[in-house]
Amino acid sequence: MTDREIIATALDWARRGKRVALATVVATWGSSPRATGSRLAVDQDGRFIGSVSGGCVEGEILATAEEVIASGRPALREFGVSNERAWSVGLACGGAIKIFVERIEDCDFLQSLTDDASAGRDAVTVVDLDSGERTRFDVDASPEALDDLTRHAIATTAEKGNDALVETPRGLFFIEVWRAPLRLAIVGAVHIAQALAPIATLAGYQVTLIDPRSAFADATRFPGAKILAGWPDEVLPDLHLDSRSALVALSHEPRIDDPALMAALRSPAFYIGALGSRGSAEKRRSRLRAQGVADEPLARIHGPIGLAIGAATPAEIAIAIAGELTGALRLAPKAALRSAAE
Repeated sequence: MTDREIIATALDWARRGKRVALATVVATWGSSPRATGSRLAVDQDGRFIGSVSGGCVEGEILATAEEVIASGRPALREFGVSNERAWSVGLACGGAIKIFVERIEDCDFLQSLTDDASAGRDAVTVVDLDSGERTRFDVDASPEALDDLTRHAIATTAEKGNDALVETPRGLFFIEVWRAPLRLAIVGAVHIAQALAPIATLAGYQVTLIDPRSAFADATRFPGAKILAGWPDEVLPDLHLDSRSALVALSHEPRIDDPALMAALRSPAFYIGALGSRGSAEKRRSRLRAQGVADEPLARIHGPIGLAIGAATPAEIAIAIAGELTGALRLAPKAALRSAAE
């Protein structure tokens, strides 16, 4: 379940008259199975969804949430773990984790953030971990009650665009970045796509399958998936691929894959991949060059697609693709930052 789905469920509980607490990972050190920004929601009856560590830390947080629901006062919990005790409290190895627990008071505010993100409008909020007050970040409209050093520390951290804990003269603040959902366009409703679609969905992507061939674009082959039975150059413009989008071309049919790749190369999509051998990839590059695509944009296409793990079956190839997709999402931005720093 994605963090977006967790919040949606929590808001639904709250609107049904339940008192609800939201727990958020605000910092980690060492190794943790849940990243900063991960969430858990729990209602007054003890029903919960989500995860903040994957182990006994959840038990401690559920107890804290019960207190927060009753009192309305937020709480910041920190767990430090030795290597010997790490597994007993749900951390992969020795480290530490900070978790902020608050009672949901303003459903409309949280809803506006998720609505904006879903519409592609990123938002940044600043959470005062002492009072629990959450405000939208605006570099030109910082709260007057904060001193200059605190405002500068918040602004510097917020502008980096990542969830982060910031220590200021005024106290601890958590910077939350509310981004558009991750999206994956799969061109070619083939066997590999049947394995990749559920994997990507579990990883938090909104998946759209595109194939003009009605025999392939069959809902019975992709239960619950969004399917567009049209030619890529006709349907992709309406998807508005952005920097939170990826596209994989799996049909192995140039008349289907090539127009899709052309459309993706005109977008800021963070990952573009195409199925085929090295020989097929070179022929593809030649075709696209003939259509006016320069070598620099062509280098954006991952082909042969997927991590080189010796994948043979459709499911294994799907796993290799998902791994490469994850690397492009998580590692590429960090590599770019390191390169800029050098």
